[in-house]
Amino acid sequence: MGLWDLSYTGGPQRSAGGGFGFGAGGGPTGAGRRDPFASLTPWVKRLLAINFAIWALLAIGLIPWGAASDLLAFRADRLLTRPWTIVTYMFVHAGFGHVFFNMLALFFFGPPLERAWGSREFITYYLVCGIGGAIAALLLVNIVGVAPMVGASAAIFGILLAFAMTWPDAPIYLWFLLPIKAKYFVGFLALLTLYSTITASRSTGGTAHWAHLGGLVTGWLWLRYGNRIEQAADRAVVKVKKSRRGLTTVKDKSPDAGKTRQSKRKPRTPRTGDTLDEVNRILDKIGEKGMESLTPAELKFLNEMSQRRTDPDRTH
Repeated sequence: MGLWDLSYTGGPQRSAGGGFGFGAGGGPTGAGRRDPFASLTPWVKRLLAINFAIWALLAIGLIPWGAASDLLAFRADRLLTRPWTIVTYMFVHAGFGHVFFNMLALFFFGPPLERAWGSREFITYYLVCGIGGAIAALLLVNIVGVAPMVGASAAIFGILLAFAMTWPDAPIYLWFLLPIKAKYFVGFLALLTLYSTITASRSTGGTAHWAHLGGLVTGWLWLRYGNRIEQAADRAVVKVKKSRRGLTTVKDKSPDAGKTRQSKRKPRTPRTGDTLDEVNRILDKIGEKGMESLTPAELKFLNEMSQRRTDPDRTH
């Protein structure tokens, strides 16, 4: 990854007491010392714990490196016999520096994204970018060879891209001194990764630049088209369920047996991802047809979302 201070306005900030916190607008989140892990989001905590735990087990020898390389690392020529490695490779690291810098980036850049998107969307995006890195290695196998590949870098590069696209002007302080806007930092990183991928030679070790590039490209595609893909998948699932179950009916075991009645279920509370999809759909409709095209239900939904936005105590 490189040696830089991954701090930014609106992200982890050094507080007056010397601790760290996630502050809005760049200010400290509280006075005095504060646990730096208190502001971590659920999936960021889990990912940090899993990655460091696996590294520790490898470091002390409870998991032999040979076994991890054979069963968990990704190799393009073994995808058909070990399909799970397209996911497991991103939880194995080659050394402390490798896991430390990947998790340092996740520690700083992950929580703001998980808060903004919701946990479900965040972990989906993280895994998709990691899988994209493996797919890049598969597509470039004739150029880069089939050496075992490990590390979360593809997923982390996707996280960096998402942060820069969400908060492009947020300053990132390199070495705690030099501020650079996120969009320029990630843009430079992308160009460097592309150059390194083009000039990389076939080898059995070293940095998998093509995986980093795969994470960036996959992240961009997901941010650009991910909602459409998820909506299409949801529609396909609904169609399959309807074709299997037909109408949702429940047999009445009362004396009037033989009759059927429609089951009455309370509408479920939309999940965060569903709510964001609905907001995006309505905004697209407004952009195409104007406010007058909205139904009363859609207007009511937008009003509720606006109230939640202005009243944080009402959010879940």
